[in-house]
Amino acid sequence: MSLFQVNDINAGVEEYQKTPQAKLIDVREEDEYTAGHIPDSINIPLSKIDSAQDEITDLDTPLFVYCRSGNRSGQAVAWLKQAGYRKVKNIGGIANYSGKTE
Repeated sequence: MSLFQVNDINAGVEEYQKTPQAKLIDVREEDEYTAGHIPDSINIPLSKIDSAQDEITDLDTPLFVYCRSGNRSGQAVAWLKQAGYRKVKNIGGIANYSGKTE
């Protein structure tokens, strides 16, 4: 398995939709989120990732994290894991998403 595995955001969103209580987190900046995001996603920009603790208080909540390319979501996942979240997954970048956005 490659260290720089390309996460398939389409498979990630599908897994998110099948996971009870899961949250889909978009860590792009607010203007990027407003320009188009995956339905039901929550915008918590990487620059404000510490506010996730206010929004998601249960550390066992499954979190599916994405950004534009997968880079910022990787950083966010590392931070969230360090903050004690146990079920965090980087699903990659919206640039490769083929579903509908809003």
